[in-house]
Amino acid sequence: MIFDDDPRFPPDIPEHGGVASSNQPTPFDPIAPAAPEAAPPAASLLPEDLRIPWGWLDLLSFVLVAFAATIVIGAVVLIGFLAFGVKLPELRASASKEGLFAVVNQVVLFLALIAYLAAQIRWRFRAPFWRTIGWRPLESRSTPPALSYFAYVAAGFLLAATVQIVSVAAGTKAKLPIERLFEDRLTALLILLMAVLLAPLVEETIFRGYIYPVVARRFGRGVGIVATGTLFGLLHASQLWGGWTQIALLVFVGIVLTYARAVKGTVVASYLIHLSYNFSVSLLFVIASHGLKMIPPGS
Repeated sequence: MIFDDDPRFPPDIPEHGGVASSNQPTPFDPIAPAAPEAAPPAASLLPEDLRIPWGWLDLLSFVLVAFAATIVIGAVVLIGFLAFGVKLPELRASASKEGLFAVVNQVVLFLALIAYLAAQIRWRFRAPFWRTIGWRPLESRSTPPALSYFAYVAAGFLLAATVQIVSVAAGTKAKLPIERLFEDRLTALLILLMAVLLAPLVEETIFRGYIYPVVARRFGRGVGIVATGTLFGLLHASQLWGGWTQIALLVFVGIVLTYARAVKGTVVASYLIHLSYNFSVSLLFVIASHGLKMIPPGS
């Protein structure tokens, strides 16, 4: 599977449309030779899903905003916990309170990042948010729509099963940081709900909707798929630190998700796989813990 030689992805395409030729005569030059017919804008050579109004500077701005938001929101949530009488030593010692802090912090951060992207696209670029960022219906000429959607849901289930089998076979001697969050029943339930209801929506919008097209239109779809998928996996590495096989598997998952988005030209494809993957992993955990009954309620 080679995408880098695709003529639709020239490496020097400008980020904000076509470039006027410097050899065009001005309309005020009466003796200038007739101008050749203008070439079509370079952006028209791109497939529709990569014709985006943002570029590398916008992507850098988003990274800076995300970094600042992580710090500010973390501080605000911590102040909120302290205001409700949760002391810092207690927050560190209690799995339930630490887990609740992590969930609240992540949900607020998710919402803040989506709000930033929506404001940028709606107000700066004057474009509809969801379609511009890649949420287009799945299209198939030979498959009924319902069957096409089901196929991606099934792919997510098979991906989850494969990853779980490999992860269990490889094992890990280290206790993963994310395991701490599953020591309390309520926190575990909140994390599972967030993993199914919110994380796929937000992460697909950011990684496959906002980041991928910037990389793909500059370096080609092959590089875009690998780079975006790897970034997705590595940004989750802190949750799995010490489980190197698990981190590598998450990078693999990120690449599969980005590949689906690239092939179908819509974030809906990767979202369905991601949603099904997270739901399957969550369901397996619920079954293994006998409906979360094996997890004690936190203090």
